[in-house]
Amino acid sequence: MSSVKQRLDVIVIGGGHAGAEAALAAARCGSQTLLLTHSVAAIGQMSCNPAIGGIGKGHLVKEIDALGGLMACAADEAGIQFRRLNASRGAAVRATRAQSDRVLYKKSVQRQLAESANLQILQHSVEDIVIQNGRVAGVCVDGGTVFLAPTVVLTAGTFLGGVMHIGGEQTPGGRAGCPPSLPLAQKLRALNLPVGRLKTGTPPRIDGDSIDFSLLEEQPGDVPRPVFSFINTVDCHPPQRVCHMTNTTPAVHDVIRAALLQSPVFSGALDGVGPRYCPSVEDKVAKFSERESHRIFLEPEGLNTSQYYPNGISTALPAKVQEEFVALIPGLENARITQFGYAIEYDYFDPRALLPSLQTRAVEGLFFAGQINGTTGYEEAAAQGLVAGLNAARYAADLPPWIPKRQESYIGVMIDDLTARGVTEPYRMFTSRAECRLSLREDNADLRLTPLGRDLGLVDDNRWRQFCARRERLQKEEEVLQTLKINPLGGVTQTAAKWLCKPEGDYMQIGGEGRLSAATDIAEIEARFKYAGYIAHQQAQLLRADEEDAMTIPTDFDFSSIGGLSTETRELFTLHHPGNIRQARRIGGMTPAALSLLVVHLKTCEQRL
Repeated sequence: MSSVKQRLDVIVIGGGHAGAEAALAAARCGSQTLLLTHSVAAIGQMSCNPAIGGIGKGHLVKEIDALGGLMACAADEAGIQFRRLNASRGAAVRATRAQSDRVLYKKSVQRQLAESANLQILQHSVEDIVIQNGRVAGVCVDGGTVFLAPTVVLTAGTFLGGVMHIGGEQTPGGRAGCPPSLPLAQKLRALNLPVGRLKTGTPPRIDGDSIDFSLLEEQPGDVPRPVFSFINTVDCHPPQRVCHMTNTTPAVHDVIRAALLQSPVFSGALDGVGPRYCPSVEDKVAKFSERESHRIFLEPEGLNTSQYYPNGISTALPAKVQEEFVALIPGLENARITQFGYAIEYDYFDPRALLPSLQTRAVEGLFFAGQINGTTGYEEAAAQGLVAGLNAARYAADLPPWIPKRQESYIGVMIDDLTARGVTEPYRMFTSRAECRLSLREDNADLRLTPLGRDLGLVDDNRWRQFCARRERLQKEEEVLQTLKINPLGGVTQTAAKWLCKPEGDYMQIGGEGRLSAATDIAEIEARFKYAGYIAHQQAQLLRADEEDAMTIPTDFDFSSIGGLSTETRELFTLHHPGNIRQARRIGGMTPAALSLLVVHLKTCEQRL
């Protein structure tokens, strides 16, 4: 006999990275929020690689932080090694990465959630979503208890119909040691949402006491050490550790090659598509047969554990084969495997069935975030969680949703990619996905998004004070540099601002010490001048693109009349028959060249009228 337990504004299902951000965002907006998870102790758990950030991913973390999210602060409080990737390249593609202590990361996430007002956390398995007249009404948990709410954010990760594979063995599970969510998966499939299967994987874990580090190359953290959150300093970091590097060998490849058909990836036991940019080691050996070695990064999982994560050898081969090839890796000859690698296959739902708010089109009040939408990675999940939680709260309060734009954030790029184009493999963020990456940098994420976050109710007073101080500090420094005369490198006297626009311009050579000291401030002020001309040109292009996007396409338009189009492109246009250029731009497989031909043809037709 079911009983109604409580009425709420927002219910979040799942305590992973998406669920934590969704719950915090909804609660900060003032919604009475309930986070339901199968294990309260596992909230914030890093299921795979104990690291946060990277190329594109670090940008997402900075944007989450700028909007008041928790991931960057957790990464700072748990980071045992920090690196600045692409440091020798332009500011637009530089990214922060933190190797994390699993226990400290989880502890930070749980602390931040516990300190939030309007949020309660309960340990239950959700068995059904209550839907009435096409709208969410609540959820039913184990034991028959019903919690009522007009909105539900589902962040199920890899738990929906999750199956783990090691060789020919198959075990139901959402991750090692955790059962899958089968009743909920069946209920969602009954809603006739477009569903598919994806897969991901993880490497075997190694006991560090069995590793011969004398044979390995050290990989230290960076000095000066970067910081993830705009409101933190290095003082909040725990003690630091080094990582190490080794490689696979031809002997390793021989063992893997001989056992390929024992892997579910090649035997046909796995139907799900895996991530292209994080392939299993058996994928690497099969697809890149000309290579004699692949890099392996041995990353410590924490300060108080000897367990290491060998990044680069994700596998689903049988346990005996894993033991055999690991023992052939330099430095791991006597390695003890503490947990075997495995592949996991799970349900995802086509994100094109979502509105840009991440609400499902089929059911009002039901929001999806994370791997359920076909993404991979903690950072992508967390960013979606923040947007879904915010928009669930706004839906409950009868407010319009916030739709992030491509030109203002990587979050906007990702959500537009997902909801407009869908996925054919697990989606991963890269800087190359953003047309406006010159202006979407890590160093200015707060300048782009924190005022917006404040208006949306996500940014608290402490963060706002620190942001305002930084914004004023940068503005004053910009004014100083516009008038400060310098004679750099014995050359022509000029303003510091003009010199900083040049490739060789270096803020630290113009006597700026004492005015700006934080690395993020210096990076922002340099990029502000160096990219000014490029960004102005980019903005002009965007303005023209906006004008073009608004061009309408007649309902009886004959696409075969456009010269220069390939047969395939004509078929795409005819099949989808977009109503304007914006819709045409979103057609999967559409090229810029084809769009240009369409725009020119439409303008020519207008001139003839």
